[in-house]
Amino acid sequence: MAQIRAVPESEARFRQLFDEQYRGLLGYALRRVASPDDAADVVAETMLVAWRRIDEVPDDGTARLWLYGVARRVVANHRRGQLRRGRLAARLHHSVAEITPDPAALSDATTIVRQGLAALSEDDRELLMLIAWDGLEPREAATVLGVPARTVRTRLHRARARLQRLIGDAFDRDGQVRERQHPRPAEEDR
Repeated sequence: MAQIRAVPESEARFRQLFDEQYRGLLGYALRRVASPDDAADVVAETMLVAWRRIDEVPDDGTARLWLYGVARRVVANHRRGQLRRGRLAARLHHSVAEITPDPAALSDATTIVRQGLAALSEDDRELLMLIAWDGLEPREAATVLGVPARTVRTRLHRARARLQRLIGDAFDRDGQVRERQHPRPAEEDR
């Protein structure tokens, strides 16, 4: 015989509050935030506060007003968060613009290397960039990639060989750029 679980009074009260007030809170939030997803987040956060503070929710018929007050503060926090994220995004955009080289200012050699990297598979490109540009040791790159260090050493050897085949004839023995400056496609390496 199935056992009937008694629902604690606070849980039953919260369920009733949720059922009665969810739609109204959602409408409130939809009129105050930019997207339905944000409105759903506002309602979820409001109901979480109600759940945590169920004993503080008035039971004299003003629970709706109490919830709207909570939702008002949640919306304000949401807006502040959006402003902070917007300011951070602007600062990051500015920082990236400062350190990103102008393609016209790139040397022919840099352009050739970038083109060669672009012709590699995503895995080869990521591994070479972790080692050469980010300065990681192979064992550190293995941790980032989530593979054994011996696997990284093997992949690194092969990726370097593929890159060399792509751009090797673009440079003379002294490392100077030859006339032909475009890497060969590496269809056989993919």
